[in-house]
Amino acid sequence: MNEQYVWDLHQVDETRVAVVGGKAAHLGALSRIEGVHVPGGFCVTTKAFRRIIEQTPRARDLLDRLSRVDTDDREAIRTLSARIRRTVEAAPVPEDLAAEITRALARSGEGAAHAVRSSATAEDRPTASFAGQQDTYLNVVGPAAVLRHISRCWASLFTERAVTYRQRHGIDHRTVHMAVVVQQMVFPDASGILFTADPVTGHRKVATVDAGFGLGEALVSGLVNPDVFTVRDGEVVSRAISAKQRAVTALPAGGTQEVLIESQRQRQPALTDDQAVRLVELGRRIEAHFECPQDIEWCLADGDFRIVQSRPITTLFPVPESGDRDNHVYVSVGHGQMMTDPMKSLGFSMWQLTAMVPMHEAGGRLFVDVTQRLASPTSRAALLDALGKGDPLVRDALETVLDRGDFVPSLPDPDPAGRPPGGAPAPIETDRAVVGRLIERSRTSLAALEREIRTKSGPALFDHLLEAFEEHKRIVGDPLSMQAIMAGMEATWWLNDKLGEWLGEKNAADTLTLSAPDNVTSEMGLALLDVADVVRPLPEVVAFLRGVEDDGDFLEELAKLPGGPEARDAIEAYLDRYGMRCVGEIDITRPRWRERPGALVPAILDNVRNFEAGAAERRFELGRQRARQKEQDVLARLRAQADGDRKADETKRMIDRVRTFIGYREYPKYDIVSRYSLYKQALMGEAERLVRAGVLTEREDVFHLTFQEFHEVVRSNRTLDPQLVQQREEAFRAHHALTPPRVLTSDGEALTGAYRRDDVPPGALVGVPVSAGTVEGRARVVLDIAEADLEAGDILVTAFTDPSWSPLFVGIAGLVTEVGGLMTHGAVIAREYGLPTVVGVAEATRLIRDGRRIRVHGTDGFVEILD
Repeated sequence: MNEQYVWDLHQVDETRVAVVGGKAAHLGALSRIEGVHVPGGFCVTTKAFRRIIEQTPRARDLLDRLSRVDTDDREAIRTLSARIRRTVEAAPVPEDLAAEITRALARSGEGAAHAVRSSATAEDRPTASFAGQQDTYLNVVGPAAVLRHISRCWASLFTERAVTYRQRHGIDHRTVHMAVVVQQMVFPDASGILFTADPVTGHRKVATVDAGFGLGEALVSGLVNPDVFTVRDGEVVSRAISAKQRAVTALPAGGTQEVLIESQRQRQPALTDDQAVRLVELGRRIEAHFECPQDIEWCLADGDFRIVQSRPITTLFPVPESGDRDNHVYVSVGHGQMMTDPMKSLGFSMWQLTAMVPMHEAGGRLFVDVTQRLASPTSRAALLDALGKGDPLVRDALETVLDRGDFVPSLPDPDPAGRPPGGAPAPIETDRAVVGRLIERSRTSLAALEREIRTKSGPALFDHLLEAFEEHKRIVGDPLSMQAIMAGMEATWWLNDKLGEWLGEKNAADTLTLSAPDNVTSEMGLALLDVADVVRPLPEVVAFLRGVEDDGDFLEELAKLPGGPEARDAIEAYLDRYGMRCVGEIDITRPRWRERPGALVPAILDNVRNFEAGAAERRFELGRQRARQKEQDVLARLRAQADGDRKADETKRMIDRVRTFIGYREYPKYDIVSRYSLYKQALMGEAERLVRAGVLTEREDVFHLTFQEFHEVVRSNRTLDPQLVQQREEAFRAHHALTPPRVLTSDGEALTGAYRRDDVPPGALVGVPVSAGTVEGRARVVLDIAEADLEAGDILVTAFTDPSWSPLFVGIAGLVTEVGGLMTHGAVIAREYGLPTVVGVAEATRLIRDGRRIRVHGTDGFVEILD
């Protein structure tokens, strides 16, 4: 195809995005789909735009300056983008280009009206639609007006909203070019938008049609509320007909006008049900062609539908691949692991290979298919009970699916005669030696891994890692380990249930578990207080740490200061024990504290400021005494009751049991992350070798490969395709914009669940009570642990807390999170430290503004905003 400035739409398709932009490429592809009618027209290519920029030095200079502006500098973005727009719009269109456009316009006939529409190379992507970011001009009449509006479309690439959108998606402004679509104008009776999947629930089998009279601008601008038709399985299942008082129509001489609709017509539907169904059938053809749900702009003229745009719906959460057409129900892994951020390819593939159950990736997150367990009554009840204790919202979401009665197959319980002999294993004894043996077994296995992995490289390393993953799963799935974990959890539930029944106390186990032994995560938080004790008397060290960035290794410089060697040794000792941890630690690609010790500095400085020497020991001892006093109080009150000696004896056994085992709940995660650290060191050594061999450009490129793909690159020693890495990087950035649901179906329906409670004050934010007590304080909304700046008495409000957040817990008065359950890591440590805590508070980081005073009801599970 010749390099020309003007191409007919029927000449282009998705392969020509670089030449004609996303909108034109999609329109060209749409025109090839049988039964889909697209208004005819042509495209002014990106070559014309580049020519305009090249012949305008001021535009190039301003564009270079814009590309260096910080994303948060709104004033600079506003100023520079406005200057670029004015410069581009004022640039003269070369005579030969104007002549080529005029010849194309003549094919439509003299006086024909056109729509002039922007078509940027970065828009209508599967991961970023850029909907509404550039301009469209309707009913443009005459060559002079068309040329003027083409210049406006070029300039619209630099509206403030378009510039900000690109920056947030990591797209360099200098790599994006603008084409312009010029189409024959359609004068419709009705127009609107079709979503081939429900844009709210994500349900892929439900389509919604928004419709209004006249041109679609009335709907897009919010001038009128549309009629809304919901279509499923070839029929309209619901409709909402609005009073459409206004419409936008075309003016004879060009442009558009707003008109009043006669009163008797205002409540008439813009479409019939048959027309809505027919439109959805067209939408399904378009969706099948592009292989993803579509946001489609349509017009109805003379009884015929014209499609004027189709783009991917980028806000839908992806559906896991199942390999079949059966119904599936998936539960989020991230909500259980307290890490709902997306993971890179190496991260989720490593978790899949080391997990105890099959896991399915979607949107950079992992999900477990629970369909089979929901199918039979016994396994269903056990699953709902277990998940409900962890996160009531997950249970509610699953029950919502089950209540429909037609999605999950119903299977009978297994034949009792076919069950394995022996029944359930005998309960584990209440013996701390059991925990000691488990920890020693883990350490021995970990030491063997560390010795052996050092001797491996190349393909042999990957073979060894696959064997190591089996040992990993054997340790994590050790029946004795599982018994110990369940013993602590079941004793907690027993105490809360029975003491609630016998004494009327809520969450009594929260106090009884304070300062429980063998909790490696709570020890991690207290150990950082000991580091602060070393740093506090060293003013030059404290001043130095205040200038440390979170992404650097500062320890060598620290040692040069007075007192620096002692401070460095204290931090190094901490890293030797806990340096494998980090925020989002289930993703192996995240930088560990050992790799980026600066991430610990804010917490160390907070501890220096907020505590006195010896705080760790005092805090632990105070918790132990409170637990002991609570035990004595509970037992005395029980013995005063009828049948009190039996109740007290049973309670004493359960208190001993919970204090024996509840701390071990945190150890398996510590073991997993310790192994991950060793895996990562070995894999990054291979990545460095590949960089030296010219196979990789950067060693972190392997983060965007699955483990299996990394293995193949090492085996073949072939240069990695940089385009694959770029695509994965773009997808990863796009995944950050998606909110993972707690429950997801194979139809794409995302369910978050509801609490369904009526026992909270009006306006309170509802959550799960996981650590008893009530506290008032200043809310500090923290989304990045490295940016935490906490004072004594503050209440931490954040999205989620995995174990790496526990060093912050020692200095706060309460905790609120958006994700979590009764036995997730944050809840366990909150109870260890005696922090009133409510988790699972939807949108807490948005609804609670930083600095507001709030009251956390950790016993009853709600948060009040006080000012």
